[in-house]
Amino acid sequence: MKTDKGKKSNVAKTNTAAGQLGDRPKSPLPKQKQPRPGIEKQMKPRPQFLAQKYKGSGKLKNKAAIITGGDSGIGRSVAILYAREGADVALVFLKEEKSDALETAKYIEAEGRKALLIAGDVKDPKFCEKAIEKAANEFGRLDILVNNAAFQKHQKSIEDISDEQFEMTFRTNIFGYFYMARAAVKHLPKGGAIVNCGSITGLEGSKELIDYSATKGAIHSFTKSLAQSLVEKGIRVNCVSPGPVWTPLNIADKEPEDVAKHGADTPMKRPAQPEEIAPAFVFFASNADSSYITGEVLTLLGGETTAG
Repeated sequence: MKTDKGKKSNVAKTNTAAGQLGDRPKSPLPKQKQPRPGIEKQMKPRPQFLAQKYKGSGKLKNKAAIITGGDSGIGRSVAILYAREGADVALVFLKEEKSDALETAKYIEAEGRKALLIAGDVKDPKFCEKAIEKAANEFGRLDILVNNAAFQKHQKSIEDISDEQFEMTFRTNIFGYFYMARAAVKHLPKGGAIVNCGSITGLEGSKELIDYSATKGAIHSFTKSLAQSLVEKGIRVNCVSPGPVWTPLNIADKEPEDVAKHGADTPMKRPAQPEEIAPAFVFFASNADSSYITGEVLTLLGGETTAG
């Protein structure tokens, strides 16, 4: 996809709600519900992802990244900031999320970088291999992998978690991370980076997200183990572990009454916006910022000072 330079300012101006510089939306938020996997452009209010206060400085100049779940939520904001820092970006997404992916691609191109759209399911190891190969071939290199795709479904009791849900959660949240990383290490150079998305639930647990929390704990351990495995190759592996964030993942999972309270129990009394999380992914991808950091899990918790 290509966008001429004249469209850059127009694209930025069209999304005033998602890139506002003023106050963050606080609880209670509007009650709402969407079918899975959720579409960001239908959320009210729109998540803030454009990070208009964030100024790029060439930290990822001429690099190439691939982001799973890059169509919306945290992945969308990460994609935009990577492009602002000079990287071309491939977005991996489910076909149901194409409308969001197309919108994200426009923002990447508005930053003057290439966007590559790859529809498919990270539960499939063959798809993961093809996605990595496609990105590496399209960009001529691959420097950064962001594992971000996730599935979650609240259940009141372990007895309510079906075998199908349990397998879906693990195959998406940890199998997919493994498959993408295994395929990517063939291409990542010395100085390359893998950034995983964990969760505070992987450190503290969550009584209604038993399977999801278990996968996030696995992601944290996977991060530390893979970091040890790849350190001699000069590839760093780190993990961003947020608390509640205003994304389609939660809108498509929680009941409307719970959506309205999402993030209300944090000290800041609100969920994070994607653009508040994305700079941590830039930090871990950038050798200018974190060349001596690998195997870390960074929690972003809206004022909470304990985790695990």
